[in-house]
Amino acid sequence: MSKLHSQFPSDEPAVRVMALHALAYCERLFYLEEVEEVRVADDRVFAGRTLHEQLADDAVERRTFEVESDALGIRGKVDAVRHREGGWVPIEHKRGRSRKGDGGAEAWETDALQVSAYGLLVEEATGAIVSEGRVRYHADRATVRVPLDAEARDAVAAAVQRARQLRDKTERPPIAENERLCTRCSLAPVCLPEEERIVAEPERATVRLFPPHPDGRVLHVATPGTRIGRSHRTFTITPPEGEGEKQKVPANDVAAIVLHGHVQMTTQALHLCATQAIGVHWLTHGGRYVGALAPTAGPVQRRIRQYEALTDSQLCLDLARRLALARAESQVRYLLRATRGNRGSRPADVEAAVKEVRRACKAIPQAESIDALRGHEGSAGRAYFSALPFLIKNDEPALLPQSRNRRPPKDRFNALLSFGYSLLYGQVLQAILAVDLEPAFGFFHTPRSAAHPLVLDLMELFRVVMWDMPVIASINRKQWDADADFRVTRDLVWLSEAGRRKAIELFESRREECWRHPVTNYSLSYARTIELEARLLEKEWTGAPGLFARARLR
Repeated sequence: MSKLHSQFPSDEPAVRVMALHALAYCERLFYLEEVEEVRVADDRVFAGRTLHEQLADDAVERRTFEVESDALGIRGKVDAVRHREGGWVPIEHKRGRSRKGDGGAEAWETDALQVSAYGLLVEEATGAIVSEGRVRYHADRATVRVPLDAEARDAVAAAVQRARQLRDKTERPPIAENERLCTRCSLAPVCLPEEERIVAEPERATVRLFPPHPDGRVLHVATPGTRIGRSHRTFTITPPEGEGEKQKVPANDVAAIVLHGHVQMTTQALHLCATQAIGVHWLTHGGRYVGALAPTAGPVQRRIRQYEALTDSQLCLDLARRLALARAESQVRYLLRATRGNRGSRPADVEAAVKEVRRACKAIPQAESIDALRGHEGSAGRAYFSALPFLIKNDEPALLPQSRNRRPPKDRFNALLSFGYSLLYGQVLQAILAVDLEPAFGFFHTPRSAAHPLVLDLMELFRVVMWDMPVIASINRKQWDADADFRVTRDLVWLSEAGRRKAIELFESRREECWRHPVTNYSLSYARTIELEARLLEKEWTGAPGLFARARLR
C-alpha cells in the first residue's frame, strides 16, 4: 500500500507533518524551523491560528486528531476528520485562496502534501483505507479534494526521506530560486534571501524583507531599590516607597531589560524573560557591564559552523581587516564632517589626526597578520581620540577630555564614553544572541577579560555612529550639567542618577533613528542595523560572503 511502512528505524524522531509543508515550500525554511529551531510568528501565522480557534467549536467535525507513527516516520495534529461516503476524510483549513487550474480550484502542492500525510496517519490509526483528503480555502470558500493515490503516497515518502537527510546536515540549504516565495515567508528576516541575492547581483534593486525597527523596546530600570516582578505575562515594576507608582509592562512589548545598579528581579520575572527570549543585562551603578541572561544555548548547527569558520586564520584576518577599515574610515569621516565649516582653517591637531587615520586606512588592507592590524588600528584610534577635544564647542572646560582613559574613567567625557559603550555592548550582545551566534568566538579581539570577543568585534562598527557622534553633539548643545550629572572623586568619575537617565535617553533615541543602509539600500533603525550586521557576519560562512562591514558613515 505504501513505501513508508517499516522504512524508518523506530529510534529516529518523527517528522512533523507541518514540517513537510515547510519542506515543500522551501528547504531552507524547513531547515531553519526544524533543525535550527528558529520560528517566527508573523501576522499571517497569527491569522491562521485565529481561524483554527474560530473553527474549534464546530461540533460537526472531530477536531485535534493527534497521532504519531513510527512506521510512517511522521506525527501531527489533523485540523479535522469527517466520516464521508463510508470512510474517514482528513480536512485541512487554510486561510488563503486555492490555486487556480484549468479545471477550477486546486490544492497548492504544499497543502496537498500535508493533507496526504495526515491521510496516511488517519489510515494507520483507524485501520481503514483513506482514499482522499480535503483542503478548505476560506478566502475563496473553495473545498478541494486531494486523492490519496500511489503518487501522493510516494510524494510523502520522498518528503520524509528528504527531511531526514536535511536533519543530518550542518549546512543550510540554499535560498529558494522562486523569489516570490521569500516575500511571504515569516523567516525572511532571519534567512535574508534578498541580501544574499545582492552578492550575485550587486546592482539589484533590493526588496526589503528585513523589518526597519526592532520588535519591542528596551526597558531600562535605574532607580536603586526598584523591584521587578511578574504577573502572568506582564512585568510589574515597583519603585522604592515614596518614589513613584507601580507600573505594568506587557512582556510582548519588551525586547530586553537593562538593570542599572541595585535593582532586584524575581525568579518568576527571570523565568518569563527566558521563555519569551527577552535578554536581561546587568550594569553596575557606575555603568560597567556585568553580564547577561541568554534565553537559550542556541542551535548547535550554527555554533559548529561558526567554530569551523573562525578556526580559519585567513578568514579571520580578512574579517578583521574589513572591521578595522570600517572603524577607521568612520573615524576620519566624522572628523572631516565635524570640522566641515573650518575647511582651510581646520586646527593643526585635527589635520594631523586626519592624516594619521588616513595613513592607517591605506595600511590596514595590506596587514599580513592580526598583530600588525592591531598596530594600525591602534594608531588610528589614538589619532582620532586626540582630535575629539577640538570637536567640542562648549565653554565648560570640565567636559573636555584629557585623554582616552577607561578603567576607571578619570574625567567627565570619558565617563560618558564608557557608560555609552556599556549600553552599546549590551545592544550588540543582544543582537548576537538573537542570531544564535556564540559571543565567545571572535576573530579580532582576544579573550583577555570577561568581555565576549565577538561582541567587542562588532562594537567597532558602531562606536562612532552610535555614541561618539551623539554624545559630542549633546555636549555642544549644552545638555550636561558638570556638577549635577556627574560624581567626581580623586580617582574616578561616574554619572549620577540624573546623568544616567540623560545618557540612557540619548542612547535609546539614537537606537531608534533610521538611516539608509548603503549596501542593502533600504532604511532601518540603528538597532536593526546592529542585528543586520550580525546576520551578514554569519553569512560569511554560510555561502554568501562579502556584505559584512561594508556600511560606512556618509
